[in-house]
Amino acid sequence: MSVLIVIPARYASTRYPGKPLVPLTGASGEKRSLVERSWRAACSVQGVDRVVVATDDDRIKQAAEGFGAEVVMTSETCANGTERCAEAHAALGGGYEIVVNLQGDAPLTPHWFVEDLVAGLRAAPGMGLATPVLRCNGETLNSLLADRKAGRVGGTTAVFAADHSALYFSKEVVPYCGQAYGDGENTPVFHHVGVYAYRPDALAAYPDWDTGPLERLEGLEQLRFLENGRKVLCVEVEARGREFWELNNPEDVPRLEAMMKKMGLE
Repeated sequence: MSVLIVIPARYASTRYPGKPLVPLTGASGEKRSLVERSWRAACSVQGVDRVVVATDDDRIKQAAEGFGAEVVMTSETCANGTERCAEAHAALGGGYEIVVNLQGDAPLTPHWFVEDLVAGLRAAPGMGLATPVLRCNGETLNSLLADRKAGRVGGTTAVFAADHSALYFSKEVVPYCGQAYGDGENTPVFHHVGVYAYRPDALAAYPDWDTGPLERLEGLEQLRFLENGRKVLCVEVEARGREFWELNNPEDVPRLEAMMKKMGLE
């Protein structure tokens, strides 16, 4: 199956304007923008035929072309990364059997997350969409809870059925946990990793659906699939000792930089 990775990058973020161009300092002391680090993560994935940055902003286009990325210009009307991926896939003439949305705010996404995601979708022919989930240890769960207590929107959590089809995604921490966990302990909470793998028919259908109340309330694009009766496959991935976090707020920059330094990521 041919695989396309699209990195949607929007300058006019409501919570963090200009986020794709925010510089992050790696373990070597070198600064690279968020979108470049996301592109480098995408290029490390095995079995991918093409990687493109999809944007509506000339500043991001110039920066991306400056570090060697292929850029597809998309419209300003795209409401989220999934709509931007659909537009980019169409602009490229379609024809890819799996389209991966590697969101530009997750530069620490290990290549095996995406490889396992693509393999999971291939093994589930009845699914039009798959997304990774990572079981939280106590340290990650406490970080999520601390963000919510401070009024920050941090990571997203997921709950799913026995067949791994998603039941719900939320920016709250679900399910509720009434006990404390040590840093290294496994918890019943799964952190949703902001990557998606679509079959082209599911991706093409998405922009024609209305935004539902749950998507509007949570601000989570994948809920549009659930609200339209489409199953979403949750593929559990393993951290393998790597730390993972997304850049959601300015306060996340030092956290990501500390993680890169700890893991030796340049």
